[in-house]
Amino acid sequence: MERRRLEAREGWVDTVTDQGLVYCWTEQPDGSLRAYWDETACYAFRPDEVDQLERAAADLWELCIEAGDHMLEHGWLERMGVPPEARELIERSWRTEPPALYGRLDLRYDGTGPPKLLEFNADTPTSILEAAAVQWFWLEDRFPAADQWNSLHDRLVGKWRDIAASWKPDGPIHMCWTDAQDSGEDLMNVAYLAETARQAGLDVVLLPIEELGWDYDDERFVDLECEPVRMLFKLYPWEWVFDDPFGPMALQTLWVDPLATPDPHRGRGTIWLEPIWKALWANKALLAALWELAPGHPNLLPAYLDGPRDLVDYAVKPLLGREGANVSLVRGGELLAQGSDQGYGAEGLVHQGLAELPCFDGGYPVLGVWLVDGHPAGLGIRESDSLITDNLSRFVPHLIDG
Repeated sequence: MERRRLEAREGWVDTVTDQGLVYCWTEQPDGSLRAYWDETACYAFRPDEVDQLERAAADLWELCIEAGDHMLEHGWLERMGVPPEARELIERSWRTEPPALYGRLDLRYDGTGPPKLLEFNADTPTSILEAAAVQWFWLEDRFPAADQWNSLHDRLVGKWRDIAASWKPDGPIHMCWTDAQDSGEDLMNVAYLAETARQAGLDVVLLPIEELGWDYDDERFVDLECEPVRMLFKLYPWEWVFDDPFGPMALQTLWVDPLATPDPHRGRGTIWLEPIWKALWANKALLAALWELAPGHPNLLPAYLDGPRDLVDYAVKPLLGREGANVSLVRGGELLAQGSDQGYGAEGLVHQGLAELPCFDGGYPVLGVWLVDGHPAGLGIRESDSLITDNLSRFVPHLIDG
């Protein structure tokens, strides 16, 4: 694994914008703009390194399944602060397995030693557009003879076909994001996923979640044409759904059982992607459950909900935090680095053994290994100037060399 400096393509801004990456710049704290898509460098991997990452991701997926069983059997939902009205639905959906599409494992890796799990973005992962499409087009432009760990697009299309065949949505799939995020990132991530669904032969309706309607007469969600929403993909975390004024309606009409008898008015209700059981994995309590289940596993770090215990070097992470906010890194009992304060942490904290990110030419990469339907499907790398990966990080493409 190495970081290579490159010259950016002439006209790269127009190129990646035309490919959907309208958020290719990031505003810095001083008001200046810095490239989010950074093709002045790339990461090169040997085939055996990619094999190691792929094996680790497959093993971690299986461990997460075991951890889900463990968490439900031992009452973790209450410890995680999941509201009582959602717990039975989470348990039922875990058993009936409504469709789930994708997720992203964030790993610490430097080409030596086993990859270490930092966290699992299981519910609302972003950077799928740049990982699946933009860096692939970059590779074809710059290094057409090289390879890349990237089967994301084909696997996504294939999974949508499986969903259509097994769950037979009655009508189009409604795909939602929140308009509160104004950079265009959420919209374009959803738009890309919508394109993969269309290529699988499905009809898609794009709809900001703020415009999702409720039919009080028939007690069902509807779109702007008052058509019922039978299947809904949401880039909107389940913990936000639980707190939303329409959250009770979502739980009331949630369809998680393919054998359930349809209601004469509502039909079968609404299938939500990602499914509600993803609330188990989207909470960083998962890290503690994994360590409790498999202490010493080579791809895991020690993690606890009740404090650092005997750890001297550790990270403190909010259970529901995002983009490095309210994360603290401690080395030798002293504060090493701290993320921005965005109000996370009241929901609880996990203390995880410290695995400092490696430094390559001044950049600190986190390797995001994508899973589609549980299968490792590709790699996206976000790089920061510090040990905490935050909303100022940049995306750096990769290739396989050798």
